Amino acid sequence: MRLLIAAVLTLAVSQAFAACESPLLDKTEKRLLGKTENLCESYGGKVVLVVNTASKCGFTPQYEGLETLYKNYKDKGLVVLGFPSDQFLGQEYDDDAKIAEFCKANFGVSFPMYSKGDVKGDEANPLFKDLIAATGKKPSWNFNKYLIDRDGKTVTHFGSSTKPESQELTKAIEAALAKGG
Repeated sequence: MRLLIAAVLTLAVSQAFAACESPLLDKTEKRLLGKTENLCESYGGKVVLVVNTASKCGFTPQYEGLETLYKNYKDKGLVVLGFPSDQFLGQEYDDDAKIAEFCKANFGVSFPMYSKGDVKGDEANPLFKDLIAATGKKPSWNFNKYLIDRDGKTVTHFGSSTKPESQELTKAIEAALAKGG
């Protein structure tokens, strides 16, 4: 009986970790309002759109399109993850609570948002370091987008000027979602 219980527990643990085969998502991040989560546990097997954001930028209205993408595709397996950064002309608030308030009040953002941090350079968030390594493209401004396939390994980069509602991005999302998971 103990062997059976041990086997079942081993299987359950290995299945839990099997969902997270992506070194890209094997990161622990802090949400804007304090909750810490492992991206792999939360989003492994999903199509993930990672975006570096800022509240006071000419591209800030893209929050609206990102929220629309999230709402339209979340039940099919898409998650949008926002990472505020102040690295481009200081266009982000200093306080995570202020960022969260701004995003909710002005754009109804309901997709996961994480604590403000660097997205390029030596102090860059480890997720962004890995995304840059995978694509060869570092954020050159706010609202760069990285689309991670369900396999957690295939990554496509989209620049700041690629709007969330653009045909290029929506086709890439739909193709990634169609691969199943």
